[in-house]
Amino acid sequence: MLDHHYAVDLTWTGSRGVGTTSYRSYGRDVVLTSEGKQHEIAGSADRTFHGDADRWNPEELLLAALAECHLLSYLHVAASAGVVVVAYEDAAVGSMTQTNDGGGRFTSATLRPRVTVADADTVELAQSLHAEASRKCFIAASVAFPVGHEPVTVAAAD
Repeated sequence: MLDHHYAVDLTWTGSRGVGTTSYRSYGRDVVLTSEGKQHEIAGSADRTFHGDADRWNPEELLLAALAECHLLSYLHVAASAGVVVVAYEDAAVGSMTQTNDGGGRFTSATLRPRVTVADADTVELAQSLHAEASRKCFIAASVAFPVGHEPVTVAAAD
């Protein structure tokens, strides 16, 4: 078994000079960086929780991590199976339930990849590879809620 380690730096940039003197006195803005990365990620809370809607929120980042992990796992299994993928898009969605005490949890996520393959003869195989990709996705294997898949596979137009 191989262990891998990751590091992300988070800096809160939402201090408005009075700190957390009240729930509405501070901003939710953060900057995420990681050594060796060219770009930072501007984060915040969801607008519902007094965040900046123009910045990525943790819920969106979780969904993005699931979608990207599935994509990368899928491309790997497709290449291994001899399926040539020429395009891939996903319109992932997720649901979270907030509890009365202010906490909450994700209850589900659904990935909706649209895959275009080079050869029409591989559409059925390509469609079936999502199950294997799901099993190999590190992020999906790490979350405590179901991650569903509604893939569509089409052949590239000649």
